[in-house]
Amino acid sequence: MILVTGGAGYIGSHCVLALLKAANEVVVFDNLSTGHKETVDTLGKVGKLHFVEGDLQNLSDISKVFDDFNIEAVVHFAAFSQVGESMKNPQKYYYNNVYGTLNLLNAMIEHNVKKIVFSSTAATYGEPEYVPIDEKHPQNPINPYGNSKLMVEKIMDDYDRAYGLKSVRLRYFNVAGADSMALIGENHSIETHLIPNILKSTFDKGRTFEMYGDDYDTKDGTCVRDYINIEDLVSAHLAALKYLSDGGETNFFNLGTNDGNSVKEVFEACEHVTGQTIPVKVMPRRPGDPAVLIADNKKAKKFLNWIPQKSLQESIKTSYAWEEKMHSLK
Repeated sequence: MILVTGGAGYIGSHCVLALLKAANEVVVFDNLSTGHKETVDTLGKVGKLHFVEGDLQNLSDISKVFDDFNIEAVVHFAAFSQVGESMKNPQKYYYNNVYGTLNLLNAMIEHNVKKIVFSSTAATYGEPEYVPIDEKHPQNPINPYGNSKLMVEKIMDDYDRAYGLKSVRLRYFNVAGADSMALIGENHSIETHLIPNILKSTFDKGRTFEMYGDDYDTKDGTCVRDYINIEDLVSAHLAALKYLSDGGETNFFNLGTNDGNSVKEVFEACEHVTGQTIPVKVMPRRPGDPAVLIADNKKAKKFLNWIPQKSLQESIKTSYAWEEKMHSLK
């Protein structure tokens, strides 16, 4: 039985879906602060799923899960992830992301569960010193969100040395897309991701998409990012679980495509997929946005036998199908 913390959220729910399709029994633990119970209800129709509403900041909540279920391994997504918010309210991020994870790890140790896959981030690298970014790149986060994730990575190293808890840390670049059957997708109360924000402009007549900065030192002046499809991303989590179950040591991997697309290229691809001309306004740069972020993914290919399959175009198509579905329900 696999425990998925934050399994009612965007990435967590797609991982739950993949685990259920692979005939795993899953326990979803979520406080529903950003996740959605209706997503869990939808997933419950796919396979054997148990839902526990609780908060990692309450040790008793998470300990009870290990008391009640025979958990073999954990996939840990539960975290706040907004960079701007973390700058304004670091306390919220350190309590939830670090203290909450400590409670989870301590409950695991107490119940002799020694395998965890952790949702980390490329934000642990900070400003890139070179691209593509490999796992040897220095980790110097420039915001509390990145700091909180790096702290957890360091804690996991210490817990491996002291208690034999084996972890795989997956450092995401830019995640995009939705379930290919539009069963689930992105559903954030405040949407910060590029592709859904562009697509939402097609349903909100008069809404103009704001493009931040066109004077970067890139091929067309806009930021370049590495967009990894959500289904490719979650397949790496299943590969990481297999790696640990096969006796793999604690390790860490970048998840990206080893390629980049500029904001303008993404915008044009969205216009192509939707067949619409989307109003756009160029805004000044946002502080702290690096010009280029691209993953070197050779290590994940080697150790996890993981190769991303889907194109940016496919990610946009599934995102658009999900946005159309959501819009039709309003």
